Amino acid sequence: MTEKTTPATTSAGTGALVSDQGRTSIADTVVSKIAGIATREITGVHDLGGGAARAVGALRERIPGSRTNLSQGVAVEVGERQAAIDLDIVAEYGVSIADLAAGIRRNVISSVERMTGLEVTEVNITVHDIALDTDEDAEPATTRVE
Repeated sequence: MTEKTTPATTSAGTGALVSDQGRTSIADTVVSKIAGIATREITGVHDLGGGAARAVGALRERIPGSRTNLSQGVAVEVGERQAAIDLDIVAEYGVSIADLAAGIRRNVISSVERMTGLEVTEVNITVHDIALDTDEDAEPATTRVE
């Protein structure tokens, strides 16, 4: 006969977040950072965030001493045992978006569940743009006047 456990004392991942000895709470920002890092690890992801978020991120990175916002383009809902994640990405040109989304989901779910013990119920991905190699590598336009 197998032992039956209640949802209040178990979770996905390595350990229980709620037990007889106490409760572990995980902040939304922690899950956001983990999901953002896990998304950036996937080849074919150019950037995270919609147009406005990327513009603000680019300004922030120009400030001396500032750090990259690892949760840019990531929205999460975190409960006691579960998390839902929404990602806004820019894909690289030529990459299969369906394969990219599957890879992102696999890596995000694996990373979040392994590190937090939360069950990830869904990972929704919105592709806002496609990045071309020429977008960043283009040389500045020459001026007509010196």
